[in-house]
Amino acid sequence: MMRLSFHGANRGVTGSCHLLELDGLKVLVDCGLFQGGREIDEENAAEFGFDPSQIDILLLTHAHLDHCGRIPLLVKRGFTGEIIATPATRELARVVLLDAAHLQEEEAERHARKAKRRGKKALEPLYGELDALNAMDLFGRKAHYENELELAPGVTATFYDAGHILGSASIRITYRDGEVDKAIIFSGDIGSSDRPILRDPVPPPPAETVVMETTYGDRDHKPLAPSIQEMYDIINETMERGGNVIIPTFALERAQELLYHLREGVDQGVIPRTLPVFLDSPMAISATEIFRHHPECYDEDACALFERGDDPFWLPGVHFTRETADSMALNRLSGGAVIMAGSGMCTGGRVRHHLRHNLWRREASVIFVGWAAPGTFARRLIDGAERIRLFGEDIPVKAKLHTINGFSAHADRDELLAWHAATRPDRTILVHGEEDVMETFSQALHGTQVLMPEQGESVDL
Repeated sequence: MMRLSFHGANRGVTGSCHLLELDGLKVLVDCGLFQGGREIDEENAAEFGFDPSQIDILLLTHAHLDHCGRIPLLVKRGFTGEIIATPATRELARVVLLDAAHLQEEEAERHARKAKRRGKKALEPLYGELDALNAMDLFGRKAHYENELELAPGVTATFYDAGHILGSASIRITYRDGEVDKAIIFSGDIGSSDRPILRDPVPPPPAETVVMETTYGDRDHKPLAPSIQEMYDIINETMERGGNVIIPTFALERAQELLYHLREGVDQGVIPRTLPVFLDSPMAISATEIFRHHPECYDEDACALFERGDDPFWLPGVHFTRETADSMALNRLSGGAVIMAGSGMCTGGRVRHHLRHNLWRREASVIFVGWAAPGTFARRLIDGAERIRLFGEDIPVKAKLHTINGFSAHADRDELLAWHAATRPDRTILVHGEEDVMETFSQALHGTQVLMPEQGESVDL
């Protein structure tokens, strides 16, 4: 029996999780957290749709939370198999999962205090730090790009550079169907070409079936160079007004890319050399250190910087603020600084405190540089909310809000179509995209059967 079933990121963008069953072998590809509004909490706590104890192998495409964030819960509920990922993904996943576990425990503790006052039952955290550590114990073999790994007799997996974040991969699984060798590809998240730091995506060789993401399947990105210049202009204008620039920042890839561009801006004299830049995210700081460990993932320009002894992520005014006290001190800055803090969708983390102290200031700016899920705090601001509630306060939105789309770590429509054309599948299964985007993208695909599965749906291969 060869069957593929879908347990996340189906007609939606978060919670990637796909189960491939090949003659008794059960291979899970990703096990991500659903992200969005508070109603998502129930979705994350729900049953997986399969028995975790029966999964043999988990293949992890990359370390973003919506692809790895439910792995500790999978382990908590009985998974004891092997987790296979690239070396960089393995390191990043440790940081991401421990951070997520810490936030889960903190949120549960806050809820418990409120529940006790109201005489209600406290909620349990989805998982804790011990579960995250137990999950890390299951990481086994390291997948190196374009090196074949045997999963079982007659079944192999090969990881290809997806160019999305450090260590990200598309995965091609080959298997025997009667007398014929066949292949299925899981795209993971495909990166955009010609980005700084990381190499361009490498499409795997052709396969009969492709499961591919469609995050930006209905549009092309704004070119990168004008996006960088727009960021420089906003920073300079805000400094002239005497305000702060707040950038809600994803800790993996986006924070490092922004540091790279800010360093370039200083080197080129486009932004002041004395500009104070604060990376106020312990996870982003740790991720930046991990980036320095893996120059094998870099493109030629970034490698050349390292060879000259330069650090792509350092500029004269940069400050890494790990400690809570240092982060709180930033709230006393009324203007003159760039503050990058997580989370990127403003669903939690330190950025919410910085928004609390800056959203009401006309001289301040907020720059959104990534996708925001429906229902998130960031999406409400992007959609034009005039007032917002934060930490029990009703705050008017007077700061200048900017959305710069050119920094996306995802391939756009044309890049997705080119990647798909290189894989030449007979069957294309679209995932990791909003339903209307999938519909639009499917109309551009020709010579292939297109499927858009619902949650829990299965396909016999």
